[in-house]
Amino acid sequence: MARYGFGLKQNPRFLWIVFCLMRTLLDFARSQEVYAPHSIRIEGHLTLGGLFPVHTRGTDGVPCGDIKKENGIHRLEAMLYALDQINLDDQLLPNITLGARVLDTCSRDTYALEQSLTFVQALIQKDTSDVRCTNGEPPLFVKPEKVVGVIGASASSVSIMVANILRLFQIPQISYASTAPELSDDRRYDFFSRVVPPDSFQAQAMVDIIRALDWTYVSTVASEGSYGEKGVEAFQQISKEAGGICIAQSLKIPHNPKLEDYDEAIQQLLETPHSRGVIIFASEEDIRGLLNATKRANQVGHFLWIGSDSWGAKSSPIHQLEDVAVGAVTILPKRSSIKGFDEYFTSLTLENNRRNVWFAEFWEENFDCRLLSSSKREDTSRKCTGQERIGIDSKYEQEGKVQFVIDAVYAMAHALHNMQRDLCPEHSGICPVMEAAEGKTLLKYIRNASFNGSAGTSVMFNKNGDAPGRYDLFQFQMTNSSVPEYRPIGQWVETLQLRVRLWPVIMARVKEKLA
Repeated sequence: MARYGFGLKQNPRFLWIVFCLMRTLLDFARSQEVYAPHSIRIEGHLTLGGLFPVHTRGTDGVPCGDIKKENGIHRLEAMLYALDQINLDDQLLPNITLGARVLDTCSRDTYALEQSLTFVQALIQKDTSDVRCTNGEPPLFVKPEKVVGVIGASASSVSIMVANILRLFQIPQISYASTAPELSDDRRYDFFSRVVPPDSFQAQAMVDIIRALDWTYVSTVASEGSYGEKGVEAFQQISKEAGGICIAQSLKIPHNPKLEDYDEAIQQLLETPHSRGVIIFASEEDIRGLLNATKRANQVGHFLWIGSDSWGAKSSPIHQLEDVAVGAVTILPKRSSIKGFDEYFTSLTLENNRRNVWFAEFWEENFDCRLLSSSKREDTSRKCTGQERIGIDSKYEQEGKVQFVIDAVYAMAHALHNMQRDLCPEHSGICPVMEAAEGKTLLKYIRNASFNGSAGTSVMFNKNGDAPGRYDLFQFQMTNSSVPEYRPIGQWVETLQLRVRLWPVIMARVKEKLA
């Protein structure tokens, strides 16, 4: 199948120097690390890149840790699902098939940057005419596919790192989860767009929640990095402008934290006993670390957490820590469960999903079994039969960002469709004019895209590439069956709308206690 890419009129020698410099620096940085070479390749006329946190951050010099079932595999499969749907649609990009090159970021910005160099290799016009093998013959080079746009990344710190190199090569990028306010700076991140709103809207929603509760004294905790620090910074600025809210303490969890870092953070929060409301802009790992530290300090029930969208309505940050999380109020960009994806994902098996190179690892984790003798799992694990079924032999709940991954892929597809329509009016498929177009041309079409997304809500971008701010609010509550769960308590669409009748009596008591 023929592959096409877009032209690049920047100085190729300059770009080659940049590429080589980046490669040298990254080779040095990873000299003592072990890297997994896996990626997903799907053939197509046009190739989209994909960046997903398939694994957690590794430790002890190893960049990748355990597999992430929801944030990694669910989101990755959402991209593959969207590509399947688009390629089956004869009204969207007719006679053009979308392919993919999907990479694992391992939840680490530096590793993601190294992986992302794969996306720009095809744009480097290196003269190899004087290169010869030992037998005097010219070498056989396998030309990498040209990536016209990238879907991702997840964490804001990763998107920022990747955006800095993609912009040099004019490759548009659409994130499905990165919400750091600084990514709204169109001068620095001019090729970056996102289908989720920036944290400046989320921070405003948090301030409105606190004012609705009549709180006057809160603390903040942030993960080190753009997402956490910029989110808290936006909250502090908006709360200052609103007035009537004092910040007792503002703490930061460092990169690669140790247990004592979390314990120290909890002890610091306890130094201001009248500030029991805690605003959290933190990664899942740091949320778990804080909740665990709270339990170790025997302070279950002491704090009332207000969690950002990294917490949302996820089970993974609070797994086996539900008692510490009860009462937490969390925020999540408005989303819906996509029925078609549920049907797709629960039908996946080891036999019909060979294109996902990480699926066997997911299978072992999901069903707590071992496939091969080379498996990383303990020998005591039972052997997988291959006949297990997702949602029947294991729990299944659609991850919260699936909708946004699908919308990001469709935004790219609609932009390419409109671009092909305008540049190739009398041509079926990709014409030479479109093939020679620069990435900034595609960017223009992305920013002008407007369509109904997978959940039926409008998908659009402002001049900075941001999506509008629409949030659902949840509280982690005890139910009548004494099993805690997330329950919707309101929404924020420019203004706060709380369903006060759904708040339990304990919330009223907490409100009086913390005001």
